[in-house]
Amino acid sequence: MALNADLCFVPQQPAIQEHLPAVSGSSGRLVVPSCRSRTEERHWPGLVFAEAELDYEEAMQRYISATADRLEHAKTERLAEIPEPSAWRIATQQKAERHAVIERRKQEEVAWKAAKAADHLARQAHKALSRSERRQQREAWQETLATWGKLREQRQKALLARRPENHAWHVRNQQRVTDGVQTSEDRRWLAVLVITDNCTRQSLGLPVFSTGAKLSAQEMVDALRTILPDTLQFFISDQGAHFRTKAFAALSTERNFVHVPVYRHRPETNGIAERRVLTLKRWLMDKAWQSVDDLQGLLSQFVVAYNDRPHQGLAIPGLSPNEFANRIWLM
Repeated sequence: MALNADLCFVPQQPAIQEHLPAVSGSSGRLVVPSCRSRTEERHWPGLVFAEAELDYEEAMQRYISATADRLEHAKTERLAEIPEPSAWRIATQQKAERHAVIERRKQEEVAWKAAKAADHLARQAHKALSRSERRQQREAWQETLATWGKLREQRQKALLARRPENHAWHVRNQQRVTDGVQTSEDRRWLAVLVITDNCTRQSLGLPVFSTGAKLSAQEMVDALRTILPDTLQFFISDQGAHFRTKAFAALSTERNFVHVPVYRHRPETNGIAERRVLTLKRWLMDKAWQSVDDLQGLLSQFVVAYNDRPHQGLAIPGLSPNEFANRIWLM
């Protein structure tokens, strides 16, 4: 038995007829743009499932063998065209620049305090001299006073230059805080775990997590323990962070199934789960909810309707996932 899994996100309190962005959220982004069309011939390991002479288990074993390197964290090659930086990256760069300014100012303060201390000692030493000694050192003392005057002038200019820098930073920082508050108010998300039987296309449940984008791997694993059947052999998912944790690896060992993470940037390899998410989002388009319980109730209705309606992806056309599961022995 094989299952396809994916995480998706929906608004906590959407308006009716609101467009629900994001097909998948496990890439770390809640809004995933549509893939560009490709006219060239494509090759990827998942094409092995199109070979009619192979049964499913043999095709799966070939796929796993062909993608043995997919769990290695290879460095991604730089793109020829550098994409426009995100707001988060810009804010991070601005903070780094501000930190560098603060560190430079700290060094300037240390140098200024050292210069003040040296001037104080020089004045004390000059006061201790006799009149004749002062006359002998008059020229040197005048040079010392001139040097100190230049240092004070530079100090005043530096303090004046800091004012517009500080003002610009505070304005930018306040704007970032305001934008962050607006973003958190506008985008409050709930996470939904989508589990689909690879063969029958049955939905095994849609657990909802109020933690949304901050969903922990342990929360997901605890939900999977109540969903996964004992006959599970292959668990297919993308390479999202939640599926690459020690907690999930421990679950696969405990339940004795093989985790099959698909290649990055190849969502079609996990197309059953991705298409299921799209169907779910379209079904929710004309629905509204105000809480996690409301959404969970709607998803329970969706699971029943989804499993009982005809599914075009089944080997016996016109059957629903439930009917196909009951008649699979005919295959």
